[in-house]
Amino acid sequence: MAWAARASPLPKPPGLHLRRYLTRWRTDPFWAVRYLFADMAEFFGEALVCVRGERQVFAGVEFRLASGGALILAGPNGAGKSSLLRLMAGLAPAAGGVIVWDRTPIADDPDAHRARLHYVGHLDAVKPTLTVAENVAYAAELRGAPAARPLLAQALSRFGLEALADLPARYLSQGQRRRTALARLLAAPGELWLLDEPTLALDAAAHDALAAALATHRRDGGMVVAATHAPIALADAATLDLGARR
Repeated sequence: MAWAARASPLPKPPGLHLRRYLTRWRTDPFWAVRYLFADMAEFFGEALVCVRGERQVFAGVEFRLASGGALILAGPNGAGKSSLLRLMAGLAPAAGGVIVWDRTPIADDPDAHRARLHYVGHLDAVKPTLTVAENVAYAAELRGAPAARPLLAQALSRFGLEALADLPARYLSQGQRRRTALARLLAAPGELWLLDEPTLALDAAAHDALAAALATHRRDGGMVVAATHAPIALADAATLDLGARR
């Protein structure tokens, strides 16, 4: 039996004001390319099997995302939400089935797949010896796309981190560390956002900032997959309940 989810794309506005387009292009040159070619993207998995150790976590799982689409992974602890995110990111191989981006299995070109995605895991992976700004910029550099100054400033501002930009990350609270991890999403382009419990430790203002970032990303043709136990602002998102088979 297969557990499948299909995510509908978020409708795009019929047109963009020229001033808004030019402003966005100046702050993020990659945005125009993503917007023009967003309709071409499709991301799906078929007959997926995940085995961890000697235990089969799930089998027969399917999903499908189009540009602007969102998928929420639900289910109890141990159902395989984080494991499925790791399969989607290419960080672990599936024991069966296939995951495809635009007719090409991601296993056939893992470098290209890594270049198109952002993965925010359950752990923040924030380096304690780097400042907040350095952490965000470093993540962009690892993706081969050093953060332009306007993009870096925008990322820090969106998540309320300007005043903390020069503070070493070892002094951050859990919520501040999470905001730093999420700010990386905005510092370099990435069509696919894979988020594991993204709202963990966030206050109300940070929840609103994340909601705005998700909406903008989808409006520009990006895709979002989020594993979460908590409510998250993803309009018209499909839900894949990995615990439904229990």
